[in-house]
Amino acid sequence: MISTLLPAAAVAVESTVDREIALFPEEAHQVRNAVVGRQREFTTVRWCAREALGRLGLPAVPVLPGRRGAPQWPEQLVGSMTHCTGYRAAVLAPRSEVSAIGIDAEPNAPLPDRVLDSISHPEERAWIQRLRWSAADVAWDRLLFSIKESVYKTWYPLMGRELGFEDAIVTVDPEARSFRAHLLLDREVRATGAPTWFDGRFGTSGGVLLTAIALPARQPGNPADAGRHLPSGVR
Repeated sequence: MISTLLPAAAVAVESTVDREIALFPEEAHQVRNAVVGRQREFTTVRWCAREALGRLGLPAVPVLPGRRGAPQWPEQLVGSMTHCTGYRAAVLAPRSEVSAIGIDAEPNAPLPDRVLDSISHPEERAWIQRLRWSAADVAWDRLLFSIKESVYKTWYPLMGRELGFEDAIVTVDPEARSFRAHLLLDREVRATGAPTWFDGRFGTSGGVLLTAIALPARQPGNPADAGRHLPSGVR
């Protein structure tokens, strides 16, 4: 499912069951004191990453969390990983074709009480309320959370700066299953040529919400356009 939300250059591997692999020592160290459930999701999402590496003709390597938990990939790649109950996925793409990727999976169920107010703007709560009545097959408040997680996963490896839930205003097109996140950046950050919005897509599968953003590789002399549009045919 996640592959349908991404450009052809991206290699996506997903699993709805836990997988067994021998972790690299550095990876095993990361979850040495974790509960069994955390160890299983950590291992399975790395199984997904190794499968994706193999499909790109690359050997398995340790996938370790860096600053702010962002996974560290081989230099020539960009990627993202996600997991929730019953679902794990990893997506990789050549850096020459994609400058950043962010994916997220969440259960297709409403957020806990009072969480929505802490992650949303009034404009977002308005469309969520409207769509709850007209398109009840999607937990729209949870979708907003997932979109903002994908925004962060795209933004942070690209820019190396923090971004909060309040730093984006999201609009959705429920028929096209697409979204746009308008980034609320201060003047200093905008002056760096940072993207001012991200376009992405969402879908549902087996009780799971999926969101994805993929930015085309930067073009020489036009850095500000890198984060604004998906490649042709991805909308």
